[in-house]
Amino acid sequence: MTDVTDATFPTAVIERSKEVPVIVDLWAEWCGPCRQLGPILERVVAETDGAVELAKVDVDANPRVSEQFKVQSIPAVYAVRDGAVVDGFLGALPEQQVRDFVAKLVPTVEQSEVERLLTVGDEDSLRSALELEPGDERVVLALAELLAGSDGTDEAEALLERLPDSPERRRVAALIRVGHTPGGSEVAERLEALLEQVSADGDARVEFVELIELLGEDERADWRRRLSARLF
Repeated sequence: MTDVTDATFPTAVIERSKEVPVIVDLWAEWCGPCRQLGPILERVVAETDGAVELAKVDVDANPRVSEQFKVQSIPAVYAVRDGAVVDGFLGALPEQQVRDFVAKLVPTVEQSEVERLLTVGDEDSLRSALELEPGDERVVLALAELLAGSDGTDEAEALLERLPDSPERRRVAALIRVGHTPGGSEVAERLEALLEQVSADGDARVEFVELIELLGEDERADWRRRLSARLF
């Protein structure tokens, strides 16, 4: 259990949740239901032996965190994984319901193995991870990116078709197009050529949007402005 403040929240909750699920307990000293729920949460989370962590936030002392969660009543409990809220509840639940809530966050054996295989990161490991968790976006992207620089571009494209649009998906799609990790000047040259075609060629627009994902944020913003100026 960790007492979290406005200042420590980004590190203790957001960044930490990328390594292990974090339960955020928003409470206050004057709140009777909070005092009832708190010990239950602490006990149940402690029983996970570190698979899940608990972060307690005093809402009176930490208004920024309260505002971030749009807290209107307490106790308010949220589960954070990979920097995003994935579950939550309001009020003092019975212990069994708290146990059910926490249990959903504990990684399964399969999920732990997927994490290990992702860390290894070679093709055989990623294919094994994909068999275990076919819908894991991280695994799909990692394997597609690995195949992007090889002769497996058709398979890489098929893998990306499983995923919704996102900046990371567009970045890997761009790598598939060029077949390797290009330098900034190479990307810029291709973008210059595409800029002449985007107003009349839909495929050129798609490729243009994908390619700018390979650039830094400032460069992307500049090329987006140039694209908008050409289209509108």
